[in-house]
Amino acid sequence: MHIPVLTDEAIDALAIDPEGTYLDGTFGRGGHSREILARLGPRGRLIALDRDPDAGEAARSITDPRFSFFRMKFSGLGALLEAERVNGMLFDLGVSSPQLEDAARGFSFRLDAPLDMRMDPSAGVTAAQWLAAAEEEEIRGVIRDYGEERFAKQIAAAIVAARARQPLVRTGELADLVAKAVRTREPGQDPATRTFQALRIHLNRELEEVSLMLPEATAHLAAGGRLAVISFHSLEDRIVKRFMRSAARPEVPRGLPLRASEMPQPVLKLVGRAVRASAQETRRNPRARSAILRVAERTAGPFDREQLRIGPGARWRN
Repeated sequence: MHIPVLTDEAIDALAIDPEGTYLDGTFGRGGHSREILARLGPRGRLIALDRDPDAGEAARSITDPRFSFFRMKFSGLGALLEAERVNGMLFDLGVSSPQLEDAARGFSFRLDAPLDMRMDPSAGVTAAQWLAAAEEEEIRGVIRDYGEERFAKQIAAAIVAARARQPLVRTGELADLVAKAVRTREPGQDPATRTFQALRIHLNRELEEVSLMLPEATAHLAAGGRLAVISFHSLEDRIVKRFMRSAARPEVPRGLPLRASEMPQPVLKLVGRAVRASAQETRRNPRARSAILRVAERTAGPFDREQLRIGPGARWRN
């Protein structure tokens, strides 16, 4: 059973208009979607997205005519909405509890299973396939940059040495190999945590998808509409934070003297400070411990996608 995090805080942050149109960009098992529907009136509408086929199956249980579901990635958001403007969007990033707990998906180092890690098992290469073909330098870079792993060099070398003997095809094999390569780890954290996170992020292009989503979400918000994003690790949160802060600053040509009244209106207005789960929620749901909610509101200011488009991956790591 998936327990959505920061539910009250995220739904309140959307400031829902009962007659408005809203988007749940990460349906999961529908926890946030059901709360949004509960606050909508008869003419309200909710659009939900998720690339996971299991999420699509879960969405079938919602028969509300105000609800529609599309199985797709964030990068398809612009094409889906086309010229439509919505009154609020919520994105709960990262992997869900059901994905972690389903051994067949290969996300967890605690459950021995095929080394898959794809959010959409019908598309892309598996972790086993990628590890079998990638150069040692590429493996090291992915584990270092997406896992923020200081032992990335040792882990990559161990993977290449192991695959020369036989292919790595099970999560348990990879977890054991990493445990031997990592000399020390923070108390309470499994040695394989950062490596598994890095591979998952890389295979599913998670940071790229977030970077593509943010400008499109902003472009399709109506004036006064809210964008609420829940992140679970520093790389995601860094992208969200920098995007919102950049969009909340007016674009002023360098060296041009302007009075305060002449300043152009920014695209977004930040709403409050970043919100973390309470101690009570964290005790009830340990996954909420690392969650961060950031919220911004669309202004009536002009929007240029290219000005706010997030660049290549190197920028995420600055």
